[in-house]
Amino acid sequence: MTSEQDVTQPPARPPVDRQIGKVGVWSGQFDFSPAGVVREAIAELDELGYPTLWTGEVKGREVLVTASLALATTSRITIATGIAQILARNPLTMTAAHLALTEAFPGRFLLGLGVSHAELMHIRGAAYTRPLAQMAAYLDEMDRMAAEQYRAVPPGGVPPRVLAALGPKMLGLARDRADGAHTYFVPPEHTAAAREILGPDKLLVPEQAFVLHTDPGEARELARRHTGSYLRLPNYTSNLRRFGFGDDDLADGGSDRLVDTIVPWGDADVLLGRIKEHLDAGADQVAVQVLDFDRRGLPRRQWRELAPALLAL
Repeated sequence: MTSEQDVTQPPARPPVDRQIGKVGVWSGQFDFSPAGVVREAIAELDELGYPTLWTGEVKGREVLVTASLALATTSRITIATGIAQILARNPLTMTAAHLALTEAFPGRFLLGLGVSHAELMHIRGAAYTRPLAQMAAYLDEMDRMAAEQYRAVPPGGVPPRVLAALGPKMLGLARDRADGAHTYFVPPEHTAAAREILGPDKLLVPEQAFVLHTDPGEARELARRHTGSYLRLPNYTSNLRRFGFGDDDLADGGSDRLVDTIVPWGDADVLLGRIKEHLDAGADQVAVQVLDFDRRGLPRRQWRELAPALLAL
């Protein structure tokens, strides 16, 4: 039997800097533009004054490559992954990228990690089995690789990381083994519940989708195009059921009630109201994903139009 003294404890994580700005930008649209356009768009976000850009990976660019492009193009904005899929790369590869980017761009890279979804992992030939156990084991290996194997110049201090988390157990792991949580496709009520689990000292950054358009029919049509793609994934539907959404709400791309909750639409004041709900519920920052009618376009006009209101928070 292993004695208590033989159990390896994870390294203590010092308090993370939570002064990351109240509003960031979230976008998964960069895959559809050439690298030159991506660099130009991200440089504009930096010039506008947005403090953080969150971006993820599905089946396009490798997200740490995108982060590298973004960091090299800009001088102030923090680049965060929302998320880097753990089963897409082994722990040493993830650790090496995390440490290298943090050393090269001090204070400007935030690694968001997630197990992702069974469908995406099957495409990669990876087994999606027990997400909580997979994440815990992966974090163990990341910590071990950082301590025992990484041999390049290290960054100063412990590089920050957050976990994609929806359910109580993964939120608990984000509290115990990371610097907080990045949540996605959630109502403000989830933010309040997440803050209670995380405690007062951890980062909490929910994503918030939005349509900058005032026609109800057209706005909801675009919003439902977005919600419909996520309501096929049990991670999200199970989470929404915890907050009172039932079968009727989850069918056919989502009821009006669900669509308006997950993707509010209207002018800047509507978005500000929803951001305030998340902040009042305990979010440190809200990562705003502005949807565009062009399926492959970047919402650069909307980013510019919203910047004065959002950055005044």
